[in-house]
Amino acid sequence: MEEQVFQAIERKKISLQIVEQIQELITSGKLKVGECLPPERKLMKVFSVSRPTLREALNMLATMGYIEQAERQRTKVKSLIPGSITDPMQMMLKENAQTALELIEARSIIEIGNARLAAIRATDEDIVALEKCIEDIRSKQGKYPGLTDADADFHQTIARATHNNTLAHLMYSIYHLLKEKVVFCYYTEHTDYIFSQHCDIVDAIKLRDEQQAAEAMEAHLAFIKKLLLEKLNSEKQ
Repeated sequence: MEEQVFQAIERKKISLQIVEQIQELITSGKLKVGECLPPERKLMKVFSVSRPTLREALNMLATMGYIEQAERQRTKVKSLIPGSITDPMQMMLKENAQTALELIEARSIIEIGNARLAAIRATDEDIVALEKCIEDIRSKQGKYPGLTDADADFHQTIARATHNNTLAHLMYSIYHLLKEKVVFCYYTEHTDYIFSQHCDIVDAIKLRDEQQAAEAMEAHLAFIKKLLLEKLNSEKQ
């Protein structure tokens, strides 16, 4: 046997081993999109590494697009939908209001399916998370931007309850694009009604009624689209 078929064994840097482990957790869905990583001090203890080694790994993951880091904020799992898709969409939203309506339609198709799947697949832990979202929205009624953040978390929690990692990442990206367009809904007199729609969706998921969950989500998103259309029409006048 020729010696060329063998390769020297490489000792991987510890930081690279951390990168590979976190990558696997993200792509498998064990670390969910939008989820915060533990604080650095805790990660250092878990991995038994120094701060410079951990930060080297986190910087590599951020460069690769797996996580997002912000000053004075916890590191979060980033959507795996590439910026080459979402960045042009962001520009289109700024330049063409019709794009927002089209994106709402796309969101509806995905989220109605999400609600249906969540009713089938949601674990007891997912139900508890959804109930916490409802309480969070209730406690933040009339408080901005906290309420819009709670709304985003609600819809993303439903996506995570599908236990379909692709849907969770896709939903995260779509909601991020639309957030600025739908935020105005919480500055209207319809806030209480929107809250009741959220409650209807969670109630249906808790009952494991996939049809009712899908219909509740469809009604909610149709109402949001109606509000957005009214706003766009008023801006034209």
